Amino acid sequence: MIIFHGMNDQRIPRLLAGTLARHLAQAPVVVLTGARQTGKSTLVRDLLPGPPRRYLSLDDLDVLEQAQREPDALLRGDEPITLDEVQRVPEILLAVKRAVDRRRVAGRFLLTGSANLLLMRRVSETLAGRAQYLTLWPFTRRERAQIAPGSGLWAQLLHAAPDHWPGILRAASAPDDWRALARRGGYPEAALEPDDAARAAWFAGYVRTSLERDLQDLSVVSSLVDFRRLMRLAALRMGQLLNQADLARDAGLSPATTHRWLNLLETSYQILLVPGYAVNPSKRAIKSPKLYWTDPGLALHLSGNPAPDGAHLEALILGDVLQWREQELRKPELLFWRTAAGAEVDFVLEHDGRLLATELKTSARVGPGDAGGLKRFLREYGPRTPGALLLYDGPEIRWVADRVLAAPWWSLV
Repeated sequence: MIIFHGMNDQRIPRLLAGTLARHLAQAPVVVLTGARQTGKSTLVRDLLPGPPRRYLSLDDLDVLEQAQREPDALLRGDEPITLDEVQRVPEILLAVKRAVDRRRVAGRFLLTGSANLLLMRRVSETLAGRAQYLTLWPFTRRERAQIAPGSGLWAQLLHAAPDHWPGILRAASAPDDWRALARRGGYPEAALEPDDAARAAWFAGYVRTSLERDLQDLSVVSSLVDFRRLMRLAALRMGQLLNQADLARDAGLSPATTHRWLNLLETSYQILLVPGYAVNPSKRAIKSPKLYWTDPGLALHLSGNPAPDGAHLEALILGDVLQWREQELRKPELLFWRTAAGAEVDFVLEHDGRLLATELKTSARVGPGDAGGLKRFLREYGPRTPGALLLYDGPEIRWVADRVLAAPWWSLV
């Protein structure tokens, strides 16, 4: 398993390592994307034993210049190449395409980037039919604590009868403090930093350098002051339905600028827009999505709010789902559900024709009254939904309603 070398020589395995190795054995190009500082460079440099790879980073100015002027010469040769931070020169993907078309060998190119290449119009079609894509998300709780497996038990629950759920969850990990985890977030350097002041300084530096620089690489941000205000307002709205018109008004920005800057945050893996569930997939695209930051620690820093709330617990669960989803051959759909009357379910997973509805509560006690949204969802989609989960901050695993199991959040993730 690939190792992240953290502070005080801590060695943290990354769940994605095995999946990355499998993809390299299948495709001529594997593209590993994710936010800056999630550990991509460490992951690819410590690749599984095998033929040595030539490592090139476009953060190196000499490499950057050659990629711009002579990309074909830069990639010449038969040895496997790892090319880091390719979003800095998207045109180099054309050289990768030409090299693959001349000689198609599994694992020849491993590309990493801090922006979602699939969302960048300039490159979205360049590697069609030649590449497989993976995303490295911030640490999950299990990764950080080195608890196997590195993400939650979603697949087991989706494919097991609900009667088996209590046994699956009782075999899981020990209790934890979700508020402390939310403050730490999942970026390795921040997550492994025990000092609160040092962690706050790291988040401040991340916003000033990595985040703002990356976004300037993707598109010109005319006013960093306005952009920071938008980020703060978006962080304060985490877990809520996204209303871009209201966000633009409160930020003092035009709707077009707000839309463009939100796209930049999504492209750089800072935010995730979770669509609403509908039986007809085409209707999901027109429903208002829910807005989440992919790292709750960064969201807390941006909002200026030191007290995590339910949205930050949801973000912890969301991050675990995202890491698990990367391991699956057929990517599960991640959605939420809300009716016009106000019934709601925080997350709905759709995988292999089955649905798993999950609601989260920050309280230490729950009862049947907390399962209203889940019961409504089960009535409407029962044949595809054998059961539902009510995750909370208490210690017991018990049924609180027909087919609704209450369980500690930490028993799953």
